[in-house]
This record gives sequence, structure tokens and C-alpha cells, in this order.
Amino acid sequence: MKKAYIGGIVAAVVVVGGVIGGHQILSHASQNNEVIVGVVGDSSRELWGDLAKRAAKENIKITVKTFNDYVKPNQALADGSLDLNAFQTRVFFDDQNKKTGSKMTPIGNTVIVPMRMYSLQYHKIADIPANGTIAVPNDATNEQRALDVLEQAKLITYNHKVDNPTARDIVKNPKHLSIKEVDSAQTVSALKGADAAVINGNFAHDAKLSKDDVLISQDLTKNIKPYINIIAAQKKDANKKIYRQIVKLYQTKETAKDISRIFGDSEAPIWDAK
Repeated sequence: MKKAYIGGIVAAVVVVGGVIGGHQILSHASQNNEVIVGVVGDSSRELWGDLAKRAAKENIKITVKTFNDYVKPNQALADGSLDLNAFQTRVFFDDQNKKTGSKMTPIGNTVIVPMRMYSLQYHKIADIPANGTIAVPNDATNEQRALDVLEQAKLITYNHKVDNPTARDIVKNPKHLSIKEVDSAQTVSALKGADAAVINGNFAHDAKLSKDDVLISQDLTKNIKPYINIIAAQKKDANKKIYRQIVKLYQTKETAKDISRIFGDSEAPIWDAK
């Protein structure tokens, strides 16, 4: 198979970085119109930094906090350390929202980003050797996406009847590949010691992985909705005027231009999707 990647369809507005303080911060939006937004990755921080400049003209102060994993931004939103976050797909959000007590809700769509399989050694899927190693994310929804990519590449087949499938649910593996499960943020590092790795778009972009290293991209043409990225808020704050203003500022031609400039064809605006 030739290398493939979906230009213009990709997403995952992301928010990455460190932990936000050691205590709960409440009602930021009522304090001088300040809204604290969590994202994953330097590129997403840049995107939201540009949006913050536009928001300032409307007397809205956006403070961007970056995280380096996909779990802490939701924990911080649920406990009130963040006002909003913007980094995750709907399917990932649904899974995490249950784990944080269902305190959160989506308030706007952002982008879409296909997950891709990369290799630094091989140029075709067929070249991946028998008994080779492929790294995949180990969190529930992203690991299933990775298994979908491997199945799309005809490297494995897994049991689709299982909720939150993992490598243990692979039922066909003709090349006897070793599936190495690692934290999503570590898939880029794992790629260096593996034959291939399935990597989320934001981590691949921030690591400056080349399109030439893409073996296959997740096909999102048939089932887009679960993989649309969102802006999330606490349920009790979902209708706050200032949050709705921020969503409106995000979903503009200016933001679409910034997405194109920063992410190229690795992410695409999708806020008009139903």
C-alpha cells in the first residue's frame, strides 16, 4: 500500500502541559472576564494564543494552560481548575466524562484529525516485518482507534463486540506483530524503537513528524461524529454568555486560517458538522 493521509480532515484541538496549581480555582469567568482554557500541545497553545488576542478586543481575557497528557485537562475541568478545555474527540470525552462524574458537557465543535500510523524505517505497510513491533496508545478510546487503523491496514483483526478493546482482543495477527501499548504522549518516543507507531495528530504535529513517514491515515469518511474535537465546559456553566462568546470567536474564518497556517492539512475545521 502506498502512504496515505487525509488532507483537510484531521483534528484534535488539543491542550497539553502541566498541572494547574494544587488547589481549586473557582469562578474565573466572574473575575475580570478571565477564562482559563486547557489545551494539549504547543501548537494548540499557539492557536488559542491567537484567539486570545481577538478575545481581548471584546474585553475577554483568555489564559491558556497547556498539558502533556489527555487525562489531566478533564480532571482540571471537573474540579474547577479550568473553565474550558479544548483538546479531545467526542468519543474520548464521553469515556472521560463518566470517569469524572459526568460533570462536563460539549459546548462547541472545533476540528477533526485522523490518527495515523508512522514508520521511520519502512515506506510501505507490506514492508513491516513478521514479528515486528507497533506502538499504540493505551487509553481506551485511542487504543480502539489505533486498532481500527491497524485493521484498516490489514495487519490485524480484533473483536468488535468488546467494549474498549485492547491488544488482547486481537483475533487475527498473521505477521505475529507485537503490539506495544504506551501512553498516548509517549507514542512518538516509542516510534524510535519500533517498526511503526499509531500516533494522535497533535503529538505527531508537535514532534514534526514528516508526511513522508505516514503509512496510513484513519479513514474518517464514514463515521466522523465520534472523532470531532470539542470545547468542553462544566454542565452548570454551559450557557454562560462569556463561554458562548468564546465558542463564537473560535468558529470563525480567522480561526480557520490559523488552523491551516499552524497545522497544514493535519487538522481541519469542522464546527459546522451536525
